[in-house]
Formats: sequence, structure tokens, C-alpha cells
Amino acid sequence: MTRKIIFTKKAPMAIGTYNQAIVSNGLVFTAGQIPIDPETGIVIDGDFKQRVNQVLKNIDAVLIAANTSLNNAVKLTVFLTDLNRFGELNEVFSKWFQDGDPPARSAVQVSALPAGVDVEIECVAEVA
Repeated sequence: MTRKIIFTKKAPMAIGTYNQAIVSNGLVFTAGQIPIDPETGIVIDGDFKQRVNQVLKNIDAVLIAANTSLNNAVKLTVFLTDLNRFGELNEVFSKWFQDGDPPARSAVQVSALPAGVDVEIECVAEVA
């Protein structure tokens, strides 16, 4: 089994004992990403859709560092502190996955997330 650690400065630094992603057997497994601006290390200002967009940008940056992208995502797991935001989440996802062939996805409500954010997303993608 091969295992490669992925790191990029174009996504937020890990705020715990984990890596941004691991590549293993042709798949990339990302850590959960939250809406942190990688340049400042601070949670972005803005509305919920802007926060989801930032999370997807962060994931894409990690995937690009692993020689793939969100276009090759096979599964996303979304953690929300308010599942009532599901419609807004879908609006942002529809812009990222316009080809009509989005990845599989789960969305679950949780009581809290790191840094007090309201959305966190993790991804499994194929290496291009």
C-alpha cells in the first residue's frame, strides 16, 4: 500500500494533529475543511454561501496539490450546524458541479464544528 501526505499553502494549515490530505491507492482523502482564508488563517466574513464556497476552494486547492481536482471527487461529506441550510448548500454545489455529474454526497447536522463555524466538508477523490 502506498501512502503520500499532501500539503499546500493554498489551503488552511491544519489546526490539529492531522494532514490536509492523504493519497492512498489512487484516491485522495482530504481532512475536513472549514471556511478559513488560507492567506490570513482567519474564518472569512460573509454569508453562508460565501463560507461554503471558501470551503470548496480550500478542498480544491488540496486536491490540486494532489494532482487532481473537485472534478474528480467521488464522495463529499458535509457537516452543518443547521440542516435548514441544505437548500443554500445545494445552490453553491450546483455552481461547482455544473456538468450534471456531481459526486456522491452526505450532509449531516452536528452540534458544533471547529472554530465555531457552521460548515465543514471532507472529500474523497480519484487521482487524475
